[in-house]
Amino acid sequence: MTENASTSAELAALITRHCPEDGLFATPVPGLVFFRMSSPNAPVCSVVKSIFLTAAQGAKRISLADETYVYDASHYLITSVGLPLIGQVIDATPDKPYLSLGLELDPLKISELMQKMPPARPSSAGSVRGLGVGVLSPSISEALLRLARLVDNPEHIAVLAPLIEQELLYHLLAGDQGGRLRDVAIKGSQTHRVARAIHWVNENFKRPMAIDELAATVTMSRASLHQHFKALTSMSPLQYQKTLRLQEARRLMLVDQIDAATASHRVGYESPSQFNREYRRMFGAPPHQDMVQIRQAG
Repeated sequence: MTENASTSAELAALITRHCPEDGLFATPVPGLVFFRMSSPNAPVCSVVKSIFLTAAQGAKRISLADETYVYDASHYLITSVGLPLIGQVIDATPDKPYLSLGLELDPLKISELMQKMPPARPSSAGSVRGLGVGVLSPSISEALLRLARLVDNPEHIAVLAPLIEQELLYHLLAGDQGGRLRDVAIKGSQTHRVARAIHWVNENFKRPMAIDELAATVTMSRASLHQHFKALTSMSPLQYQKTLRLQEARRLMLVDQIDAATASHRVGYESPSQFNREYRRMFGAPPHQDMVQIRQAG
């Protein structure tokens, strides 16, 4: 068994002990969560903040607009900004469930750590996509395993978790996906400004959007905001807002069991017909039919 395979096996055993059934489980380690799923599931929409994700067993597909990313026991996925993603477990069985862990990435901790590292400049190509998949190196895997082990030794968490997390962040920053995290943390960079704009849209997506006002808030021109926003998220600000609205409306109909007209109004749509057209374009079926299909699949 290779070193990475041995690490994955130990992580899988640890997650299994703490996830007796399917679902998401918080751990006593700040920002660290475990997840288990015993079969492939239907696509699930969510707004994912800056996070590190990997699987100890199985695989998951993540979609951002028209782009698709897959991570498994040999790869990790990171996001540097809040993004509306669609996730789907694609490799899982009752005997060998999908087992994963995620760690929230704190931009302040990343910024503080970067001050101790050689000076970094923003990516020469400008804003890069706020999501990427990298190969799990032994250094990342080892730090991650030691962090996860603390779940079984909670008395050590207060002292050791911050140290191991810093080590893990260091290896991520130094790795092939580190540029995504560094660019957001460099104050004054275009990516840092766009990250502020993304945060504003995430917090205010139900409100009408004034692009000129948003651009002025983050000290960018309208054209520059549009260019760098699309580079980071694959969407324009208005497309991003529409995605947030439609995903939230879908969640409201599914979880709160409210009708489409009410859901569309709650997320900021003034025209039910426009909502229905855009919902069908994104999810492949009108709201009522989509809800029936989801519930039947579940």
